Amino acid sequence: MIFYVYILFSPSLNKYYVGHTNNLDRRINEHNSGFSKSTKAGIPWKLVCSFEFTSKAEAVRFENKIKKMKSRKFIERLISDC
Repeated sequence: MIFYVYILFSPSLNKYYVGHTNNLDRRINEHNSGFSKSTKAGIPWKLVCSFEFTSKAEAVRFENKIKKMKSRKFIERLISDC
């Protein structure tokens, strides 16, 4: 099974959101339908970058690495490499 780490951008909030999933299309639809409380205010979210992993553990590690950086510049560097 493939797992994804994804980066979304909300133009209305001018913010990024980082998450992981095994079904990218479903998860983005959930974010944009208001299903997720943490992203409801930022609708519409646009997918700006995604990374594929062969295990959930790898995906979670990479997601946590991005979140620990707490840096918009770090995220924007990742996006520029997509």
